[in-house]
Amino acid sequence: MALVNTKKMFEMALKGGYAVGAFNVNNMEITQGIIEAVAEEKAPLILQVSKGARAYAKISYLKAIINVVVEENPDIPIAINLDHGDNFETCKQFVDDGFTSVMIDASKLPFEENVKATKEVVEYAHARDVVVEAELGQLGGIEEDVVGVDQDDIGKHLADPDQVVEFVEKSGCDSLAVACGTSHGAYKFKKEPKLAFDIIEEIGNRLPGYPLVMHGSSSVLREFVDLINKYGGDMPNAMGVPEESVSKAAKLAICKVNIDTDLRLALTAKIRQVFSEKPGEFDPRKYLGPGREAIKDMVKHKLQVLGCAGKAAECL
Repeated sequence: MALVNTKKMFEMALKGGYAVGAFNVNNMEITQGIIEAVAEEKAPLILQVSKGARAYAKISYLKAIINVVVEENPDIPIAINLDHGDNFETCKQFVDDGFTSVMIDASKLPFEENVKATKEVVEYAHARDVVVEAELGQLGGIEEDVVGVDQDDIGKHLADPDQVVEFVEKSGCDSLAVACGTSHGAYKFKKEPKLAFDIIEEIGNRLPGYPLVMHGSSSVLREFVDLINKYGGDMPNAMGVPEESVSKAAKLAICKVNIDTDLRLALTAKIRQVFSEKPGEFDPRKYLGPGREAIKDMVKHKLQVLGCAGKAAECL
């Protein structure tokens, strides 16, 4: 079995100057596209389940799909992570369900309350060999139930390097998602974004050897936005994080990069294309299949951007 937590992955990512892709899953086709890409590229993998995914597909179904992925890919280190757990009970449920990593997102709370909420999850999870991700600072944008700050205020809510050491020491979290100028969703920015690399570097200097996480990191690839718009969609001004910025962050202390929106765009673009070119098509396999292939190709590309292709063996 290649089901692991993220400790070894992040250790090797820090040493090697790359980041591991954390991809959100909502159904079988998305998961298949991700693992097919990862298996071909021989990369480590983090699969994530969000609150929205739980509501859509039920955790029992998603966990069963992930279990098949793990069983059929013994040479790929796979961690499964709860994305944006909003309270202790949710995190506890996922620890008890066999997840190897959970995120407690108490970033909207005042500093001391964030520490307290994180520490409670850490104490429960660590007793069961599960790692914990926390968040400091606030991102912009909207994705599912995660509502960030207004785009114009992103710069006012970046992670504070003066707080990170105290937060990590008091909470005991294993990795930290830091607000560095990214944003959730497909409409992340009104103009070309500039990530706060100085913040990432400063936090990395203050926490040497400690893994940082970047949320809101989809690039909102132009090819998929254009396909969606070409075939009846309406996504003007969609804009994401430039891939060169993601690659640069991956060479710093960022060890985990979350990708969700790009998966949705790839799937939707191909489905729209099939429906437009074959308006009489009613067989789900004939449009979900191309969608799955688009996800696979996109994920293979992302693994190169992150630098984690070919790194599976060293993370086992």
